[in-house]
Amino acid sequence: MSEEPAAAETAAAGPAASAARPGAWGSTLTCQEFAAVSGVGFAPVGQAFGAAVYAAGSASGSSCPGSFAPLVAAMYQARRTAVDRMTTACAAVGGHGVVGVRLSRGPFSLGGLEFTAVGTAVRAAGAARPRVPFTSDLSGQDFARLITAGWVPAGLALGIAIRSRHDDRATTRQARPWKGNAEVAGWTELVNQSRRDARHQLEQDVRRLGAEGVVLTGMQLRVRERDCPVTVGRRDHIAEVTLIGTAIARFAPAGHRPARPPLTVMPVGPRAPGRWIS
Repeated sequence: MSEEPAAAETAAAGPAASAARPGAWGSTLTCQEFAAVSGVGFAPVGQAFGAAVYAAGSASGSSCPGSFAPLVAAMYQARRTAVDRMTTACAAVGGHGVVGVRLSRGPFSLGGLEFTAVGTAVRAAGAARPRVPFTSDLSGQDFARLITAGWVPAGLALGIAIRSRHDDRATTRQARPWKGNAEVAGWTELVNQSRRDARHQLEQDVRRLGAEGVVLTGMQLRVRERDCPVTVGRRDHIAEVTLIGTAIARFAPAGHRPARPPLTVMPVGPRAPGRWIS
């Protein structure tokens, strides 16, 4: 029998048959991560990748400070689209989830932005395939510690916020070079409020995933300037905050207490027993 009919039969049988068929697989895991993931019963089945290219918009209208809600929604949707395509690729090779996910954003031609998500699809031996594969940006070692501690990843959680602040006279005075090393109150307020907005969005995403908390793995802050669209000769500062983490849920009995808690978790809602791993 030729190889082509055999390949056609495997494709027709679906992802499960493809995953069950022996063959080579790719991985983005290091040797230490591979050993850690294998130690808790998961085996790599291949790399998973997803991408989306969006036009890079700006604040709606030409007011000061302007509304960034449409841009935030587009950036959130772009990342979600990339992650969804990655999970589709994971399911196609029979994976139960993706570990070691890395989200990135890069420039594209004509002012666009490319959002990518890449990780290693893994499968637990003897376990039933979930309806939707989980995603986690934890390292292989931290993923293994999470499972050992009685928690499972529910999915990637995102918090995105963009705010701008007009550099008024007070801000301009405080930012003059000869003022020396001194706080610029307006800029501090801009950064802090942007972080609060991003955390609020992150909490909403965790609830959407049905999780109890989130292991926060990254926070990015980008600040840029622009000419004020209203006041000639004045500048505006724009702060963009992105929070990324793995939403988690407990699967071990409530009385289970690991001997060595390994991770720090940001809980959602009032603090309660069993809601922290510290």
